[in-house]
Amino acid sequence: MTGPAVILVTADSEAHALSISKHLIENRLAACASIVPKIRSIYMWEDTICDEEEFLLIIKTRGDLFERVRDAIVEMHNYSVPEIVSLPIVEGLEEYLAWINDVTVV
Repeated sequence: MTGPAVILVTADSEAHALSISKHLIENRLAACASIVPKIRSIYMWEDTICDEEEFLLIIKTRGDLFERVRDAIVEMHNYSVPEIVSLPIVEGLEEYLAWINDVTVV
């Protein structure tokens, strides 16, 4: 995928979400990572319904960096199967989208 993208990731703690976010920014794999605190996730895992408090990362990056972002998250994440979902940004403020492109790895 080319163009700007948003990647959604959940983490089990604010500290872990912060660690992932800082790593992505420091390595210029993302322009911004917003952490939404204390979301409630209800999901099926190993035939059990789970009800957990999590933290949602909203990562703004370029679509062509998805594999690198994914691999960095998988390496750092403490879940065996972390949520890593990429969504294309179809439209947005041109200056903001240009900023995403400018501050990420070229």
